[in-house]
Amino acid sequence: MNDNLRILKPLFRGFPIIILVMVLAVLSAKKYLSYVTPMYESTAKLKLADTEEGVPSANLFKDLDVFATANKIATEIEVLKSSKLMEKTIAELPFDKEIYRKGDIRTVELFGNSPITIEGTFQTEKALDKRYGLNVISKKEYQFFYPDAKKGIQAIFGKPLKIEGGTLLVSLNEPYIQSKNDAKIIDSYEIEFLSTQKLLGKINKDLDIVPVDKDVPVIRINLKSNVPEKAALFVNKLAEMYIKDYIESKFKAANTTVDFLKEEINSSNKKLSASENNIQNFRDKKNIVNIRQETETDLRKISQLKIEQTNIKMNLEAIKELNKYIASGKKNYLDLAPNFEAFTDLLSTEMVKNMKKLQADKKDLLLTYTPEDEKVKIIDAKLKDLIDYQVESIKNTEKNLQIKYNGLSNDIAESEKAFVGLPEKEKELTILNREFSLYETNYNFLNSKRIDAEIARSAKIAFHKIITPADVSQTPVSPIRSIIIVVAAILGMFGSILIIYLVHFGKAKVNDEFTIEKNSTIPIALSTPFIKQNENIKENFLKEAIQMELKGMLQEQSILVISSYDQAKDHLFHSKNLVEGFINQGRKVLVIDATGQLEGGFDAQDYLNFSNPKYLSYTQSVFQNEIQQKMENYELCVLHNQSIKEDKLALLFMSLATQNLIVLDSRKTAEKTIIKMELLKDEFKLPNVWFVLNRAGYNPNVLVEIKKIWNKYTKKSSC
Repeated sequence: MNDNLRILKPLFRGFPIIILVMVLAVLSAKKYLSYVTPMYESTAKLKLADTEEGVPSANLFKDLDVFATANKIATEIEVLKSSKLMEKTIAELPFDKEIYRKGDIRTVELFGNSPITIEGTFQTEKALDKRYGLNVISKKEYQFFYPDAKKGIQAIFGKPLKIEGGTLLVSLNEPYIQSKNDAKIIDSYEIEFLSTQKLLGKINKDLDIVPVDKDVPVIRINLKSNVPEKAALFVNKLAEMYIKDYIESKFKAANTTVDFLKEEINSSNKKLSASENNIQNFRDKKNIVNIRQETETDLRKISQLKIEQTNIKMNLEAIKELNKYIASGKKNYLDLAPNFEAFTDLLSTEMVKNMKKLQADKKDLLLTYTPEDEKVKIIDAKLKDLIDYQVESIKNTEKNLQIKYNGLSNDIAESEKAFVGLPEKEKELTILNREFSLYETNYNFLNSKRIDAEIARSAKIAFHKIITPADVSQTPVSPIRSIIIVVAAILGMFGSILIIYLVHFGKAKVNDEFTIEKNSTIPIALSTPFIKQNENIKENFLKEAIQMELKGMLQEQSILVISSYDQAKDHLFHSKNLVEGFINQGRKVLVIDATGQLEGGFDAQDYLNFSNPKYLSYTQSVFQNEIQQKMENYELCVLHNQSIKEDKLALLFMSLATQNLIVLDSRKTAEKTIIKMELLKDEFKLPNVWFVLNRAGYNPNVLVEIKKIWNKYTKKSSC
């Protein structure tokens, strides 16, 4: 706790400085704010069309905006930042010229509230991006100054002024002057015509285009400007130009697409017509109506013919067998039993029945008549006729079947000729049909796309829209007055604290007992506080005399040497008042003065002055003998020593001491003195060395110190 308070003591001491510096910092910040040019920010929000959601996702609007795609927000941001779109935007705005009112401390841009107007035409870009001066002398005349020029060019309002690289026309802004009764015209101005490159650079420096959220198709366009109207105008115009550029790009793309599609459709139409003619010519040449149907018909026909041929062949084989069988047994025809399965017509059946009947009748007649009988012969004749007819009929039937069979074979062979070269025809027709199908598909596709493109060209709309237009900002975003003042106060506070501690550690004074104990093994005998009132001095030193006695420092006929390092006056206060304290205790004290500063302060018989230069030649033993002779009638000897830094007799007197008191002033003595005394003690074997801390715990306010210095200075001045 004490250590923390010790660290804070310099802070308490320099508290007035901290307050003063903070006040000065705040005043400086306010002064700065009164001169600095404020920056205003305007923001516009732009919603991008989303083909997956909302109105653009409807089928109707998908057709209208066929060129819309699922937007990537980062891509659209880069489009907004593109120099092409920026150039289109600034071309729509009066940002290419700037007029400033020139003051003694700051220059303010006039935008929309300038009492003068300027127009310029330039033959070279060298005349751009330069600050020209303009001093209005009266409502009729003005002076024009080139950059860094001392001498101006006299000119008249409303008349062209030729300058290096161009021509200027400066006029009075009559509407503004009439609207402002207190408009100040006669003043100093600066004008600048900006090149596109510089204007883009100025805008890009303060332009910020970011998405509201990575998953939300909304873009925020921010611009900072010292003129709030400029910021609002630009972000709104940029959003408008983005939408306008999108519509124009879409129209151009659709128009180009329509023209391209028309050319392709004409070309495709020609190819399609040629393909149709090729198919027609091929069908005419090959006599093709429908290969598949014709093939199926021919196959069915051949199949039917082959079935008929098979049936006829079976009948023909049966007839041939029958004919062979009859031919082999022709003489005994009636004894034959042929298989008439292949000869089953009604006539043959009836003839066989008649023959069997005649044969039965003959058998009946032979029972009565002889074979030579006329009746039997008649029946034989009838049988012979029927048998001959039957045999001939079988032969004719065989011939007829053979003819039919041969005819069917010829028909089948002829029908099968239709399949000769059929795969080749099918292949060629397939190729022609495929070519036609490709051209037809391409033609239909192109027509469909042409319709879409014509719809897109006709529908001059976009689903991008400005959902929040930018307003003219009334409050500057930088500098933020409250933050600047607070930061200035904080910086002033920390800066002053830093300086206080730098000075504190730079001076490196003794300050307190802790510093002594940290740097030396020499004990502290006394800690004398800062005594404000003289009546308290006696009481304090009586108390210190008692403390010394209790510590065993005051023996019979002890020699007490009181010293300081820098100047003898640093320990004069202690030497004088300790002697008086010992005397007030009733002690008989011999006062030895090595500086002459105590002369006249004590009785002459109790005072011994060693300040004369003759004593510089005395040795230690001489001083020791002389002091011992004087000490015979005294209880205590107090020697007011010279400063140790002068080192004439100081160390010699200290070597004679019974107790050595070295006075350290908390506000004056340097910290390094402690280490020096430690080294001197070890080097010269000084006996019983003690430190005395003067003004212990004294931490005066800086104002008090300044007051003391001031009083001291005024006293010197009065003298």
